[in-house]
Amino acid sequence: MKPTRPFHQTPVITIDGPTASGKGTVAALVAATLGFHLLDSGALYRLTALASMSYDIDPADAEALAKLVGALHITFREGCAQLDGVDVSAEIRAEEVGNRASAIAVHPEVRKALIARQRAFRKLPGLVADGRDMGTVIFPDAPLKVFLTASVEARAARRYKQLIQKGFSANMEDLLRDLRERDTRDTNRSTAPLKPAADARTLDTSGLSVDQTVEQIIGWFNEIRV
Repeated sequence: MKPTRPFHQTPVITIDGPTASGKGTVAALVAATLGFHLLDSGALYRLTALASMSYDIDPADAEALAKLVGALHITFREGCAQLDGVDVSAEIRAEEVGNRASAIAVHPEVRKALIARQRAFRKLPGLVADGRDMGTVIFPDAPLKVFLTASVEARAARRYKQLIQKGFSANMEDLLRDLRERDTRDTNRSTAPLKPAADARTLDTSGLSVDQTVEQIIGWFNEIRV
């Protein structure tokens, strides 16, 4: 399948999808395979959420949250997310932080404040960007857009495994409820709702391994850049 638009000199692969669809792990492996830069947009929202908790900012206060985004010192180094020079990679993966990130992401002011930061990641030789609106809002001209999905049960099982491996406590019933609530919130928000881009390729990962998913995306990318 040939791209419908000229191939950008700095190509982007967008990988969108709901929470725990595997997009973060897959995006990192695709980027490593291709030698591309990586944008974990979810980490930007989680870093904002963590900072809002530290400064006791109400998650409903859109104006204060947007100002916070402009003041944050965020860096990604060797797979680590740093906030004001401190590695907070583990802290931002806590469920409490993830739930707050989903809550603050509904604010147009917050999303607008983060757009420029996200687009700045587009550098040669290319970028793999994962999130919820990478293909619809942030990089609408990306030559390859992928939308990963999976059943809520499969996603809850993945999230449970991730949390246990990282030393966090987890309850399957709570995870299922949280995922359903996040899905509802993310798909029904007025600004940049979670949905596939019109020209995205949807891939259900419920029965696929990470390697199989990565292989499929690399295959699609090789098709369009010929």
